[in-house]
Amino acid sequence: MENVFLVSVAIILGFALTCSGTVYTVGDRSGWDISTDVDTWSKDKIFQVGDVLLFQYSSYHSVSEVTQPNYEGCNTTNVLQTSSNGNTSIPLKNPGDRYFVCGNRLHCLGGMKLHVHVQDDRAPSPASAPEAEAGGSLPPGSTKNNNPPSSAIFNRVGKVDFLFHGILGLVLCIICCGVV
Repeated sequence: MENVFLVSVAIILGFALTCSGTVYTVGDRSGWDISTDVDTWSKDKIFQVGDVLLFQYSSYHSVSEVTQPNYEGCNTTNVLQTSSNGNTSIPLKNPGDRYFVCGNRLHCLGGMKLHVHVQDDRAPSPASAPEAEAGGSLPPGSTKNNNPPSSAIFNRVGKVDFLFHGILGLVLCIICCGVV
């Protein structure tokens, strides 16, 4: 019975991990710090709805989300949200531009600010998409290759990986428990 429980937990965790977005640690190992070049860090990243920004920083810093004008002028007095706990996770729930600054204005002026463009994870339909005919079929769609950079804690996985984890869990149930 213990084996059934362990296999069930493994299957649930496998499915849960395949459904999550990418978690980006801002600045990688350097973290959210005045010495980190966050502009260079973010250049090769593609942020999508469902991803999470993880800000890790010392007690000398904070992270505040601001509007674009406040970002450009490093205005830290009128913020949308702020955190100073040293370990802040910000889920990217909607597409569009997001702006973050250090709460210390001098740090912001020194470059400690981040702009990310969040894309919708659903691919838009092409304007000239073929129409389906009765009894016919559409050609197969193109595949998306959006491998996150090495700074991602969890990588995005597709439907094939999701199916693979399900089959692997079933095989483990059969091997470990002798039953499905």
